[in-house]
Amino acid sequence: MPNLPILMYHAVTADASQSKGLTISIEKLEAQFQYLQKNGYTSLHFGDLQRLKSPADFPKKAVIITFDDVYINQLELAYPLLQKYNLKACFYIPFQYVGGIDEWNTGKEEIMSVAQLKSMDQATIELGLHSFAHKKYDQLSVAEINEDFEKCEAFIVENQLNVSNVLAYPYGKFPRKNPEQQTFFETLYEHKVAFGLRIGNRINKYPFKNNYEVQRLDIKGEDSLRKFVSKLRRGKSLFF
Repeated sequence: MPNLPILMYHAVTADASQSKGLTISIEKLEAQFQYLQKNGYTSLHFGDLQRLKSPADFPKKAVIITFDDVYINQLELAYPLLQKYNLKACFYIPFQYVGGIDEWNTGKEEIMSVAQLKSMDQATIELGLHSFAHKKYDQLSVAEINEDFEKCEAFIVENQLNVSNVLAYPYGKFPRKNPEQQTFFETLYEHKVAFGLRIGNRINKYPFKNNYEVQRLDIKGEDSLRKFVSKLRRGKSLFF
């Protein structure tokens, strides 16, 4: 079974002094993308996975790059780098805030508009779900989760967006115990979600053990290139 590291990013900044936590500087991001290109990694969309017939069809070195929250700074800073290094990425949308600001967080970061989401080349960017209201799924009732999905679906149809059936859980949160977890996974299936993304900080084997517990590697703004490479190859390490 081949390895499949999935990288998780959030905001991007042109100010190197602000590169920490969920915000990464454009310099560090470019160094990481350059490393992927020079070391023979093939970036994939989740749509590519759904078209692969067997692990034998898998690239020798594969990676999935993900960005949560569709900040305008991702469009302005990350998107040109992805095109420069011929890399694909998946951008996950909290639909309630499209064209507004990140009210669930700092209340300062601008979120892409529908027009901006549509402006990106689909060969580079695969859009996906990040809930409607950016709430923690483990704190919502089944009725509230269904309502959240229905609002996402209505927004997508109304705005004629091409959005993949992949869901990045806000804050990485989802029910961890049964029967709540089983009910949650059944709800995802009913809404035709193909993959659900948590955090976990481990490298996946493909095919996934559970399509609704796909793990991502949390790439921090303060990570050195050495630490990035360590996460990419081995997952989260306690030795940095």
